[in-house]
Amino acid sequence: MATTSTVGWISCNCRRSHVSNLSNGSAIWRNLFSGKSIIDGSTEAVLSKVPAFADLSARDLRRVAAIVHKREYKAGEPVFYQGDPGLGMFIIQEGEVSIRISEREGEEKELALLTDGDFFGELALLDESPRSATAFCKTDCSVIGFFRTDLMELIKENPDLGMKIVMKFAEILATRLRKTDKELSKVQSQLDRLVSRSEKGQPISLEDHDGKDKTTPIGTRKKAKRGQ
Repeated sequence: MATTSTVGWISCNCRRSHVSNLSNGSAIWRNLFSGKSIIDGSTEAVLSKVPAFADLSARDLRRVAAIVHKREYKAGEPVFYQGDPGLGMFIIQEGEVSIRISEREGEEKELALLTDGDFFGELALLDESPRSATAFCKTDCSVIGFFRTDLMELIKENPDLGMKIVMKFAEILATRLRKTDKELSKVQSQLDRLVSRSEKGQPISLEDHDGKDKTTPIGTRKKAKRGQ
């Protein structure tokens, strides 16, 4: 794991377990007999909360933790800009990251506000397309980076583990695409309804998220009281 300055990539430290008491379910017994011997707050613990790594064994989590990178950002710093080359994904260990897209006339729209345990940019692990949005730190952030080169190296050294991770990311992306298709289908249905109303000369209605007409029919509005 490479080590650089505070604003560069720094190595992720794997903490050692300190056993001070062997009674009352001490750490040593939990590590011996539990399914995963993961220390809270460690890089492995953060990775284990990400769906793509959640089913990995403690040993495999340590293997992944050994090749990821950690970076510290100050509030106001970008992780990447819309249009930048997609190099890999990021996991928020601590802090808040705003995902934004640039619209016409230079305005930005916030798509999501992510926090501890959330991840973003994972499409870049499988696709070299430019970033579709900007990731901007709203607070000081500790972020873990997992890049395409790391994944390729992992696949080379440990094919089973590498392909297991690739398949999990493929599942995540497929789920998101299905959700997007469903939302697009809903929007298309609403547009078709509006076009149909327009062609029939009917007033265009406003609809809520359930598709219910919220337009107040003419003549049903309450008359204003005198003096108002």
